[in-house]
Amino acid sequence: MSRPESPPVRGRAPRARAPRVSADVRRQEIILAAHEVFGARGFHKASLGEIAERVGITHQGILHHFGSKEQLFVEVLIYREHLDVADFENHEPPRGPEMLRHLVKTAVVNTGRIGLVQSYVVLSAESVTDGHPAQTSFRERFEVLRGLIAAALEACCEPDAMPSAEELSAGASSIIAVMDGLQVQWLLDPDAVQMPAAVGLVIDALLEHWGSTERASTVLS
Repeated sequence: MSRPESPPVRGRAPRARAPRVSADVRRQEIILAAHEVFGARGFHKASLGEIAERVGITHQGILHHFGSKEQLFVEVLIYREHLDVADFENHEPPRGPEMLRHLVKTAVVNTGRIGLVQSYVVLSAESVTDGHPAQTSFRERFEVLRGLIAAALEACCEPDAMPSAEELSAGASSIIAVMDGLQVQWLLDPDAVQMPAAVGLVIDALLEHWGSTERASTVLS
């Protein structure tokens, strides 16, 4: 005798089964949903369950593709950075003075995505702990970013007044530190901190110190 099926739970629609798609397509669907959820709720308040619900899969389905909530957020950061450079040639970060102006523009855009900024600040700080699943990703991200900014600073300087490689790298690290530190201050007191203006001020001060006539803050005028 066959066993009767259990009646559906009253008041709750059955979960729609997600159509079969390739792993790459499913990963992209998860990243898009996570981008919205992390952006709206921040890292700790965002749940993998809500992200999974939007995609039509289970919580375990997300872990199958990304391994952890932290690693999923790292992928969201990469996706966000791709969006930021979508209008540039070959969808790559700009070079030279335009790269420095792009950093100021990024600060402008960040004032409109508080959830993602908050998530980034929290997870980047947590990633310094031993064994953190996102530590390698953040280390590599900072390494690449330092190289891009140092190259942009070098392109803005005159050959006869060129700073050393060590100075350029220190300048790049300083700009990253200012941008990340400003985000913390802005999250705590957004009315007291003007991130784009402060980022432009620091970049321009470095350029002026090295005798360059280029300026990054011109994008704000």
